[in-house]
Amino acid sequence: MARESFDKEIQFLRMLALAGGAYNRQQFAERLGISIHTYDKTVRNLKEMFNTLHHNLSKKQGTELSEGLRYNYYESADPLLLFLYRAKSLKETESTRLTLLLTALQTQEMTAKDLQDLCVEEMPVDYPLPDEKTVRGDLKYLEEVGVIVRLDDKRPYKYKAANDLINLLSDDELLDLFDYVDVMANTQVPSVQGYLLRDTLKKALRKKSVHPDATETHRYKYHYHSRILDEAHLYTIFKAIQQRKRLSFLYLSPKKGKNYASQNTNPLFERETEGHVQSILPLRVVYDHQYGRWYLTGHNARLGVVKFRMEGLTQMEEGEAVTEEEFAQRLSVLEDQLKYSWVIDTLRAVKVVARFYNPDRSKANFVRERVEAQGQWGTISEESDSSFLYEITVNGIYEIKPWLRSFGSSCEVLEPAWLRKEFIAEWKEIQNYYEPVRENL
Repeated sequence: MARESFDKEIQFLRMLALAGGAYNRQQFAERLGISIHTYDKTVRNLKEMFNTLHHNLSKKQGTELSEGLRYNYYESADPLLLFLYRAKSLKETESTRLTLLLTALQTQEMTAKDLQDLCVEEMPVDYPLPDEKTVRGDLKYLEEVGVIVRLDDKRPYKYKAANDLINLLSDDELLDLFDYVDVMANTQVPSVQGYLLRDTLKKALRKKSVHPDATETHRYKYHYHSRILDEAHLYTIFKAIQQRKRLSFLYLSPKKGKNYASQNTNPLFERETEGHVQSILPLRVVYDHQYGRWYLTGHNARLGVVKFRMEGLTQMEEGEAVTEEEFAQRLSVLEDQLKYSWVIDTLRAVKVVARFYNPDRSKANFVRERVEAQGQWGTISEESDSSFLYEITVNGIYEIKPWLRSFGSSCEVLEPAWLRKEFIAEWKEIQNYYEPVRENL
Protein backbone atom coordinates (compact mmCIF):
# COMPACT_ATOMS: atom_id res chain seq x y z
CA MET A 1 0.00 0.00 0.00
CA ALA A 2 1.42 3.41 -0.94
CA ARG A 3 2.28 5.73 1.93
CA GLU A 4 -0.25 8.37 0.82
CA SER A 5 -2.97 5.74 0.55
CA PHE A 6 -2.20 4.53 4.08
CA ASP A 7 -2.56 8.08 5.46
CA LYS A 8 -5.87 8.51 3.65
CA GLU A 9 -7.31 5.21 4.81
CA ILE A 10 -6.30 5.87 8.43
CA GLN A 11 -8.34 9.09 8.34
CA PHE A 12 -11.18 7.33 6.50
CA LEU A 13 -11.44 4.62 9.17
CA ARG A 14 -11.17 7.16 11.98
CA MET A 15 -14.17 9.03 10.62
CA LEU A 16 -16.11 5.81 10.05
CA ALA A 17 -15.39 4.63 13.60
CA LEU A 18 -16.36 7.95 15.17
CA ALA A 19 -19.28 8.96 12.94
CA GLY A 20 -20.67 5.59 11.83
CA GLY A 21 -23.39 6.24 9.25
CA ALA A 22 -23.86 9.92 10.11
CA TYR A 23 -22.34 11.19 6.83
CA ASN A 24 -23.44 10.56 3.25
CA ARG A 25 -20.88 10.08 0.45
CA GLN A 26 -20.68 13.79 -0.38
CA GLN A 27 -20.23 14.87 3.25
CA PHE A 28 -17.65 12.15 3.87
CA ALA A 29 -15.63 13.21 0.81
CA GLU A 30 -15.81 16.91 1.73
CA ARG A 31 -14.67 16.24 5.30
CA LEU A 32 -11.72 14.23 4.01
CA GLY A 33 -10.93 16.80 1.32
CA ILE A 34 -11.15 14.28 -1.53
CA SER A 35 -13.39 13.77 -4.56
CA ILE A 36 -16.36 11.40 -4.74
CA HIS A 37 -14.36 9.28 -7.18
CA THR A 38 -11.47 8.96 -4.71
CA TYR A 39 -13.95 8.18 -1.93
CA ASP A 40 -15.48 5.33 -3.97
CA LYS A 41 -12.01 4.01 -4.87
CA THR A 42 -10.97 4.05 -1.20
CA VAL A 43 -14.11 2.17 -0.18
CA ARG A 44 -13.43 -0.49 -2.84
CA ASN A 45 -9.82 -0.93 -1.66
CA LEU A 46 -10.86 -1.27 1.97
CA LYS A 47 -13.61 -3.75 1.10
CA GLU A 48 -11.13 -5.91 -0.82
CA MET A 49 -8.70 -5.96 2.13
CA PHE A 50 -11.53 -6.53 4.60
CA ASN A 51 -12.97 -9.44 2.60
CA THR A 52 -9.52 -11.00 2.14
CA LEU A 53 -8.80 -11.02 5.87
CA HIS A 54 -12.35 -11.96 6.92
CA HIS A 55 -13.37 -14.36 4.20
CA ASN A 56 -15.41 -16.42 6.69
CA LEU A 57 -17.90 -13.63 7.36
CA SER A 58 -21.37 -13.54 5.86
CA LYS A 59 -21.88 -11.84 2.51
CA LYS A 60 -23.46 -8.80 4.11
CA GLN A 61 -20.70 -8.41 6.68
CA GLY A 62 -18.06 -8.83 4.02
CA THR A 63 -19.70 -6.23 1.79
CA GLU A 64 -20.51 -3.49 4.29
CA LEU A 65 -17.50 -1.92 5.99
CA SER A 66 -19.70 -0.40 8.66
CA GLU A 67 -20.66 -3.93 9.71
CA GLY A 68 -17.11 -4.33 10.96
CA LEU A 69 -18.04 -2.06 13.82
CA ARG A 70 -21.08 -4.16 14.71
CA TYR A 71 -19.92 -7.69 13.99
CA ASN A 72 -18.40 -8.17 17.42
CA TYR A 73 -18.92 -5.17 19.68
CA TYR A 74 -16.08 -6.09 21.98
CA GLU A 75 -13.62 -6.63 19.13
CA SER A 76 -14.50 -3.60 17.06
CA ALA A 77 -10.87 -2.51 17.18
CA ASP A 78 -9.73 -5.80 15.71
CA PRO A 79 -11.39 -6.35 12.33
CA LEU A 80 -11.94 -2.78 11.17
CA LEU A 81 -8.82 -0.98 12.35
CA LEU A 82 -6.04 -3.53 12.61
CA PHE A 83 -6.37 -5.10 9.18
CA LEU A 84 -4.96 -1.86 7.74
CA TYR A 85 -1.62 -2.57 9.42
CA ARG A 86 -1.39 -5.94 7.72
CA ALA A 87 -1.70 -4.30 4.32
CA LYS A 88 0.72 -1.44 5.03
CA SER A 89 3.67 -0.96 2.65
CA LEU A 90 3.13 -4.26 0.81
CA LYS A 91 2.54 -4.42 -2.90
CA GLU A 92 0.11 -7.05 -4.10
CA THR A 93 2.93 -9.13 -5.62
CA GLU A 94 4.93 -8.95 -2.38
CA SER A 95 1.92 -10.00 -0.32
CA THR A 96 1.30 -13.02 -2.58
CA ARG A 97 4.96 -14.03 -2.63
CA LEU A 98 5.45 -13.76 1.13
CA THR A 99 2.28 -15.76 1.71
CA LEU A 100 3.63 -18.56 -0.51
CA LEU A 101 6.98 -18.60 1.31
CA LEU A 102 5.45 -18.68 4.78
CA THR A 103 2.91 -21.34 3.87
CA ALA A 104 5.62 -23.60 2.47
CA LEU A 105 7.95 -23.12 5.46
CA GLN A 106 5.21 -24.07 7.92
CA THR A 107 5.55 -27.76 7.08
CA GLN A 108 9.09 -28.25 5.68
CA GLU A 109 12.63 -26.93 5.63
CA MET A 110 13.59 -25.31 2.32
CA THR A 111 16.44 -23.41 0.66
CA ALA A 112 16.15 -20.16 -1.28
CA LYS A 113 16.42 -22.10 -4.56
CA ASP A 114 13.62 -24.47 -3.50
CA LEU A 115 11.42 -21.50 -2.62
CA GLN A 116 12.19 -19.78 -5.92
CA ASP A 117 11.08 -22.90 -7.80
CA LEU A 118 7.93 -22.97 -5.67
CA CYS A 119 7.14 -19.36 -6.60
CA VAL A 120 7.62 -20.17 -10.29
CA GLU A 121 5.06 -22.97 -9.97
CA GLU A 122 2.53 -21.28 -7.69
CA MET A 123 2.57 -17.55 -8.56
CA PRO A 124 -0.38 -16.32 -10.67
CA VAL A 125 0.40 -16.21 -14.39
CA ASP A 126 -0.04 -12.42 -14.63
CA TYR A 127 2.49 -11.77 -11.82
CA PRO A 128 6.23 -11.28 -12.53
CA LEU A 129 8.32 -14.28 -11.42
CA PRO A 130 10.90 -13.51 -8.72
CA ASP A 131 14.60 -14.20 -9.23
CA GLU A 132 16.79 -15.80 -6.55
CA LYS A 133 18.02 -12.40 -5.31
CA THR A 134 14.42 -11.28 -4.65
CA VAL A 135 13.63 -14.48 -2.74
CA ARG A 136 16.80 -14.12 -0.65
CA GLY A 137 15.78 -10.55 0.16
CA ASP A 138 12.36 -11.79 1.29
CA LEU A 139 13.97 -14.45 3.46
CA LYS A 140 16.31 -11.91 5.05
CA TYR A 141 13.36 -9.65 5.86
CA LEU A 142 11.30 -12.51 7.33
CA GLU A 143 14.30 -13.63 9.40
CA GLU A 144 14.87 -10.10 10.74
CA VAL A 145 11.26 -9.79 11.93
CA GLY A 146 11.42 -13.22 13.57
CA VAL A 147 8.89 -15.02 11.39
CA ILE A 148 11.36 -17.65 10.13
CA VAL A 149 14.69 -19.02 11.36
CA ARG A 150 17.81 -20.21 9.57
CA LEU A 151 18.66 -23.73 10.68
CA ASP A 152 22.47 -23.72 10.50
CA ASP A 153 25.50 -22.10 8.84
CA LYS A 154 25.94 -24.76 6.20
CA ARG A 155 25.37 -23.70 2.62
CA PRO A 156 22.90 -23.72 1.04
CA TYR A 157 21.04 -22.22 3.98
CA LYS A 158 17.78 -23.89 4.97
CA TYR A 159 14.87 -22.05 6.58
CA LYS A 160 11.73 -22.98 8.48
CA ALA A 161 8.86 -21.14 10.14
CA ALA A 162 9.56 -19.96 13.70
CA ASN A 163 6.68 -21.86 15.30
CA ASP A 164 8.57 -23.54 18.15
CA LEU A 165 6.95 -21.43 20.86
CA ILE A 166 3.42 -22.34 19.81
CA ASN A 167 4.19 -25.95 18.86
CA LEU A 168 5.91 -26.76 22.17
CA LEU A 169 3.08 -25.42 24.33
CA SER A 170 0.18 -27.57 25.45
CA ASP A 171 -3.39 -26.41 24.83
CA ASP A 172 -3.71 -25.14 28.41
CA GLU A 173 -0.37 -23.30 28.24
CA LEU A 174 -1.34 -21.74 24.92
CA LEU A 175 -4.65 -20.60 26.42
CA ASP A 176 -2.83 -19.07 29.39
CA LEU A 177 -0.51 -17.21 27.01
CA PHE A 178 -3.48 -16.00 24.94
CA ASP A 179 -5.27 -14.74 28.07
CA TYR A 180 -2.15 -12.82 29.16
CA VAL A 181 -1.65 -11.24 25.72
CA ASP A 182 -5.38 -10.46 25.52
CA VAL A 183 -5.33 -8.56 28.82
CA MET A 184 -2.07 -6.70 28.07
CA ALA A 185 -3.04 -5.71 24.51
CA ASN A 186 -6.33 -4.26 25.74
CA THR A 187 -4.97 -2.43 28.78
CA GLN A 188 -1.45 -1.25 27.83
CA VAL A 189 -0.16 1.22 25.25
CA PRO A 190 1.07 0.93 22.59
CA SER A 191 -1.10 -2.06 21.76
CA VAL A 192 -1.10 -2.79 18.01
CA GLN A 193 1.74 -5.31 18.24
CA GLY A 194 -0.11 -7.01 21.09
CA TYR A 195 -3.30 -7.20 19.01
CA LEU A 196 -1.41 -8.80 16.13
CA LEU A 197 0.18 -11.35 18.50
CA ARG A 198 -3.25 -12.00 20.00
CA ASP A 199 -4.62 -12.64 16.52
CA THR A 200 -1.80 -15.11 15.77
CA LEU A 201 -2.41 -17.02 19.01
CA LYS A 202 -6.13 -17.12 18.30
CA LYS A 203 -5.45 -18.74 14.92
CA ALA A 204 -3.10 -21.25 16.57
CA LEU A 205 -5.82 -22.22 19.07
CA ARG A 206 -8.30 -22.59 16.23
CA LYS A 207 -5.93 -24.99 14.44
CA LYS A 208 -5.73 -27.05 17.62
CA SER A 209 -9.55 -27.26 17.61
CA VAL A 210 -9.87 -25.37 20.89
CA HIS A 211 -13.48 -24.27 21.37
CA PRO A 212 -13.94 -20.57 20.41
CA ASP A 213 -15.63 -19.80 23.74
CA ALA A 214 -12.35 -20.58 25.50
CA THR A 215 -10.85 -17.36 24.09
CA GLU A 216 -13.80 -15.19 25.16
CA THR A 217 -13.15 -15.09 28.90
CA HIS A 218 -12.47 -11.32 28.90
CA ARG A 219 -14.53 -8.56 27.30
CA TYR A 220 -13.21 -5.14 26.34
CA LYS A 221 -14.49 -2.18 24.40
CA TYR A 222 -12.25 0.68 23.31
CA HIS A 223 -13.76 4.07 22.64
CA TYR A 224 -10.48 5.65 21.48
CA HIS A 225 -10.10 4.31 17.95
CA SER A 226 -7.65 7.08 17.05
CA ARG A 227 -5.22 5.77 19.66
CA ILE A 228 -4.87 2.50 17.75
CA LEU A 229 -4.75 4.18 14.34
CA ASP A 230 -2.13 6.73 15.45
CA GLU A 231 0.25 3.92 16.35
CA ALA A 232 0.96 3.70 12.60
CA HIS A 233 3.27 6.69 13.13
CA LEU A 234 4.63 5.61 16.48
CA TYR A 235 7.48 3.33 15.42
CA THR A 236 8.59 5.66 12.63
CA ILE A 237 8.86 8.43 15.22
CA PHE A 238 10.61 6.19 17.76
CA LYS A 239 13.14 5.19 15.11
CA ALA A 240 13.78 8.85 14.20
CA ILE A 241 14.28 9.75 17.88
CA GLN A 242 16.65 6.83 18.38
CA GLN A 243 18.70 7.84 15.33
CA ARG A 244 18.41 11.61 16.10
CA LYS A 245 16.88 12.28 12.67
CA ARG A 246 14.63 15.14 11.69
CA LEU A 247 11.09 14.50 10.44
CA SER A 248 9.02 16.42 7.92
CA PHE A 249 5.27 15.95 7.55
CA LEU A 250 2.08 17.66 6.47
CA TYR A 251 0.15 18.62 9.59
CA LEU A 252 -3.63 18.95 9.54
CA SER A 253 -4.77 20.50 12.80
CA PRO A 254 -7.79 18.64 14.26
CA LYS A 255 -9.30 22.06 15.02
CA LYS A 256 -9.58 22.89 11.31
CA GLY A 257 -12.07 20.08 10.56
CA LYS A 258 -10.06 18.71 7.61
CA ASN A 259 -8.75 15.17 8.05
CA TYR A 260 -6.75 14.58 4.90
CA ALA A 261 -5.05 16.42 2.03
CA SER A 262 -4.09 14.54 -1.11
CA GLN A 263 -0.74 14.99 -2.81
CA ASN A 264 -1.23 17.19 -5.89
CA THR A 265 0.21 15.01 -8.64
CA ASN A 266 -2.20 16.13 -11.39
CA PRO A 267 -1.69 19.83 -12.35
CA LEU A 268 -5.24 20.00 -13.73
CA PHE A 269 -6.63 19.41 -10.24
CA GLU A 270 -3.94 21.20 -8.23
CA ARG A 271 -5.24 23.11 -5.24
CA GLU A 272 -3.86 24.58 -2.08
CA THR A 273 -3.89 22.09 0.79
CA GLU A 274 -5.35 22.91 4.18
CA GLY A 275 -2.35 21.72 6.17
CA HIS A 276 1.17 23.05 6.71
CA VAL A 277 4.44 21.26 6.03
CA GLN A 278 6.44 21.01 9.24
CA SER A 279 10.09 20.09 9.78
CA ILE A 280 11.12 19.23 13.33
CA LEU A 281 13.61 17.29 15.39
CA PRO A 282 11.39 14.77 17.27
CA LEU A 283 12.25 14.50 20.97
CA ARG A 284 9.43 12.89 22.95
CA VAL A 285 6.11 11.11 22.43
CA VAL A 286 3.47 11.74 25.10
CA TYR A 287 0.25 9.78 25.63
CA ASP A 288 -2.82 11.32 27.26
CA HIS A 289 -4.69 8.53 29.04
CA GLN A 290 -7.74 10.69 29.73
CA TYR A 291 -8.58 11.31 26.06
CA GLY A 292 -6.63 8.51 24.37
CA ARG A 293 -4.46 10.93 22.38
CA TRP A 294 -0.86 10.71 21.23
CA TYR A 295 1.29 13.85 21.05
CA LEU A 296 4.60 14.42 19.28
CA THR A 297 6.91 17.03 20.83
CA GLY A 298 10.06 18.33 19.23
CA HIS A 299 12.16 21.32 18.21
CA ASN A 300 11.56 23.60 15.25
CA ALA A 301 14.32 25.92 14.05
CA ARG A 302 11.95 28.92 13.95
CA LEU A 303 9.46 28.22 16.74
CA GLY A 304 11.54 26.33 19.30
CA VAL A 305 9.55 23.72 21.26
CA VAL A 306 6.54 22.51 19.22
CA LYS A 307 3.71 20.04 19.94
CA PHE A 308 1.44 18.14 17.55
CA ARG A 309 -1.49 15.77 17.95
CA MET A 310 -0.45 12.63 16.08
CA GLU A 311 -3.83 12.16 14.42
CA GLY A 312 -2.99 15.19 12.27
CA LEU A 313 0.32 13.83 10.93
CA THR A 314 0.39 12.75 7.27
CA GLN A 315 3.00 12.21 4.52
CA MET A 316 5.82 11.66 7.05
CA GLU A 317 9.41 11.63 5.75
CA GLU A 318 12.76 11.18 7.50
CA GLY A 319 15.44 13.84 7.18
CA GLU A 320 19.09 14.25 8.09
CA ALA A 321 20.52 13.31 11.49
CA VAL A 322 21.82 15.84 14.04
CA THR A 323 24.74 15.51 16.43
CA GLU A 324 24.36 13.95 19.87
CA GLU A 325 25.25 17.32 21.43
CA GLU A 326 22.49 19.17 19.59
CA PHE A 327 19.92 16.45 20.36
CA ALA A 328 20.85 16.48 24.07
CA GLN A 329 20.60 20.28 24.19
CA ARG A 330 17.16 20.36 22.54
CA LEU A 331 15.92 17.53 24.78
CA SER A 332 17.12 19.34 27.91
CA VAL A 333 15.18 22.48 26.94
CA LEU A 334 12.04 20.43 26.28
CA GLU A 335 12.26 18.51 29.56
CA ASP A 336 12.71 21.77 31.46
CA GLN A 337 9.56 23.23 29.87
CA LEU A 338 7.54 20.04 30.44
CA LYS A 339 8.75 19.56 34.03
CA TYR A 340 5.38 20.55 35.50
CA SER A 341 3.16 19.60 32.55
CA TRP A 342 0.12 17.46 33.38
CA VAL A 343 0.33 16.29 29.75
CA ILE A 344 2.17 18.69 27.42
CA ASP A 345 1.09 22.18 28.52
CA THR A 346 3.91 24.75 28.75
CA LEU A 347 1.99 27.66 30.28
CA ARG A 348 2.97 29.41 33.52
CA ALA A 349 3.23 27.09 36.53
CA VAL A 350 0.26 27.24 38.92
CA LYS A 351 -0.17 25.69 42.37
CA VAL A 352 -3.45 23.74 42.61
CA VAL A 353 -4.86 22.68 45.98
CA ALA A 354 -7.93 20.45 46.26
CA ARG A 355 -9.69 18.60 49.05
CA PHE A 356 -10.88 15.09 48.24
CA TYR A 357 -13.65 13.49 50.27
CA ASN A 358 -13.54 9.80 51.08
CA PRO A 359 -16.59 7.73 50.10
CA ASP A 360 -19.16 7.07 52.84
CA ARG A 361 -20.07 3.56 53.90
CA SER A 362 -17.45 1.97 51.68
CA LYS A 363 -14.66 -0.33 52.77
CA ALA A 364 -12.63 0.48 49.63
CA ASN A 365 -11.42 4.09 49.39
CA PHE A 366 -11.50 4.27 45.58
CA VAL A 367 -11.12 8.08 45.66
CA ARG A 368 -7.79 7.87 47.50
CA GLU A 369 -6.63 4.97 45.33
CA ARG A 370 -7.38 6.87 42.13
CA VAL A 371 -5.64 10.04 43.31
CA GLU A 372 -2.55 8.02 44.26
CA ALA A 373 -2.56 6.21 40.89
CA GLN A 374 -3.24 9.22 38.66
CA GLY A 375 -2.08 12.22 40.68
CA GLN A 376 1.46 12.18 39.23
CA TRP A 377 3.89 14.20 41.42
CA GLY A 378 1.18 15.77 43.61
CA THR A 379 1.41 15.31 47.37
CA ILE A 380 -1.25 14.23 49.89
CA SER A 381 -1.49 15.80 53.39
CA GLU A 382 -3.92 16.71 56.19
CA GLU A 383 -5.59 13.31 56.15
CA SER A 384 -8.66 12.48 58.20
CA ASP A 385 -11.39 9.86 58.15
CA SER A 386 -13.52 12.03 55.89
CA SER A 387 -11.05 13.76 53.55
CA PHE A 388 -7.47 14.53 52.54
CA LEU A 389 -5.65 17.48 50.95
CA TYR A 390 -3.95 17.22 47.56
CA GLU A 391 -1.40 19.76 46.26
CA ILE A 392 0.38 19.92 42.91
CA THR A 393 2.21 22.52 40.79
CA VAL A 394 1.31 22.25 37.09
CA ASN A 395 1.83 24.24 33.89
CA GLY A 396 -1.58 25.85 33.49
CA ILE A 397 -4.86 24.29 34.61
CA TYR A 398 -6.50 23.32 31.31
CA GLU A 399 -5.11 19.77 31.26
CA ILE A 400 -5.65 18.95 34.95
CA LYS A 401 -9.09 20.59 35.08
CA PRO A 402 -11.02 17.69 33.44
CA TRP A 403 -9.36 15.26 35.84
CA LEU A 404 -10.44 17.29 38.88
CA ARG A 405 -13.94 17.70 37.44
CA SER A 406 -14.27 13.94 36.90
CA PHE A 407 -14.37 13.37 40.69
CA GLY A 408 -17.66 15.29 40.96
CA SER A 409 -18.72 16.03 44.52
CA SER A 410 -15.74 14.09 45.90
CA CYS A 411 -13.39 16.96 44.95
CA GLU A 412 -13.42 20.57 46.17
CA VAL A 413 -10.93 22.98 44.55
CA LEU A 414 -9.45 25.39 47.10
CA GLU A 415 -6.66 27.15 45.17
CA PRO A 416 -6.21 29.15 43.04
CA ALA A 417 -9.28 31.25 43.88
CA TRP A 418 -10.10 32.01 40.24
CA LEU A 419 -10.16 28.29 39.41
CA ARG A 420 -12.48 27.68 42.36
CA LYS A 421 -14.82 30.36 40.98
CA GLU A 422 -14.76 28.67 37.56
CA PHE A 423 -15.78 25.35 39.10
CA ILE A 424 -18.60 27.02 41.08
CA ALA A 425 -19.93 28.62 37.88
CA GLU A 426 -19.75 25.31 36.01
CA TRP A 427 -21.58 23.35 38.69
CA LYS A 428 -24.29 26.04 38.87
CA GLU A 429 -24.73 25.76 35.12
CA ILE A 430 -25.04 21.98 35.40
CA GLN A 431 -27.56 22.40 38.23
CA ASN A 432 -29.69 24.58 35.95
CA TYR A 433 -29.85 21.75 33.43
CA TYR A 434 -31.61 19.62 36.05
CA GLU A 435 -34.18 22.23 37.07
CA PRO A 436 -37.71 20.81 36.63
CA VAL A 437 -39.63 21.84 33.54
CA ARG A 438 -42.70 22.44 35.72
CA GLU A 439 -42.62 23.38 39.36
CA ASN A 440 -45.01 20.54 40.26
CA LEU A 441 -43.19 17.87 38.17
